[in-house]
Amino acid sequence: MRAHPVFGDSLIAGALLLFDLPLIFTHGTAVPDPVVVLVGLLMVVPVVFRRRYPLGSSYVILFGGVLQLATHGDIDSGIPIRPADFVLAVTLYTVVAFEGRRQGLIYLGFLALGTLIWSLWVMGPRTETVFAVFFVVLFFAFSWALGEFVGARRAYHSELEQRLKLLETERDQQARIAVGEERSRIARELHDVVAHAVSVMVVQADGAGYAIKTNPELAEAAMRTISDSGRQALTELRRLLGVLRSSDQSSTQWAPQPGALDLAELAENCRAAGLPVTLEMSGDFSALPAGLGLGIYRIVQEALTNTLKHAGTGASSLVRVARAGEQVALEVVDDGYGTPHDLVAVSGGNGLIGMRERAGVLGGTLEAGPNPGGGWRVRAVLPFAPT
Repeated sequence: MRAHPVFGDSLIAGALLLFDLPLIFTHGTAVPDPVVVLVGLLMVVPVVFRRRYPLGSSYVILFGGVLQLATHGDIDSGIPIRPADFVLAVTLYTVVAFEGRRQGLIYLGFLALGTLIWSLWVMGPRTETVFAVFFVVLFFAFSWALGEFVGARRAYHSELEQRLKLLETERDQQARIAVGEERSRIARELHDVVAHAVSVMVVQADGAGYAIKTNPELAEAAMRTISDSGRQALTELRRLLGVLRSSDQSSTQWAPQPGALDLAELAENCRAAGLPVTLEMSGDFSALPAGLGLGIYRIVQEALTNTLKHAGTGASSLVRVARAGEQVALEVVDDGYGTPHDLVAVSGGNGLIGMRERAGVLGGTLEAGPNPGGGWRVRAVLPFAPT
């Protein structure tokens, strides 16, 4: 009946009609049978459509009650009350439950006016009138209360459905945001890995090309550096792409993310690539949070990569990393004279954007710009706990 409300309402209408039919054949009054039948149909048939058209069906039933009151609703006709009249209480419940309190009050006003006319005109001032009106008012009050209860439940369920839809929408939006953030993170990781490795390989390949005839040993060392850098980059790429492609995490080759303690190896790789790097570290870096250690490593890696790409021949770099209290300050300074770094900054390359994003995610600040003494300077301050 909940899935097919018309079926349930048809059963209600059929039951009322079953009780009202004998009246057509046994009323024994001067009222014509077609009038009695018409009133019965007007008051019973619209019940079938009361959920689909609450106001329309209710006022058709109300019109049937008015027609009954005008034709055979008095004591002289012998039909002051008929079984179909109980439909009026059903329609009051329907209006309150489906259309709200305002429409219910309007409909109740018409019912109260009809009840008043019926009690004064049909019944007259007698004891039976008091009891009849009392029971009519009791039925209407019960219908109103039931309509309020069901209407409140309908409104509550409707609000719950809206909230569930809103939560589903928010969940989908959060999932899309999370996917976008993860893509950005992976893009930064890929950029850091590929840019650094390729920069080292390009520099070493150029050096090997110049030295292959005059200094074969130097060319051989450069080729070994190219090979090592390529293998390291391939390992990082396999790890990142394995996370993207594999739905089974057990089959993914996991490797620890680099941290602040790996800066010495990074500096050594840059020296092997032909960039003199001086590394100065002060403080205890053994207990850094994993995210903070990775951020320090990637910022220094990107800054040294930019030095390799843009500082020019003969440039050197100084890396200072110091832990002071609950924050870490790092600085990468070079004395290059090659491609102006400010052009790189203005162009909005992924390297500088990635460094700023990493510092912002960690709750820190990053400054990048020309060094007053020449060259380029990157400075970042990263707290232990982002605010």
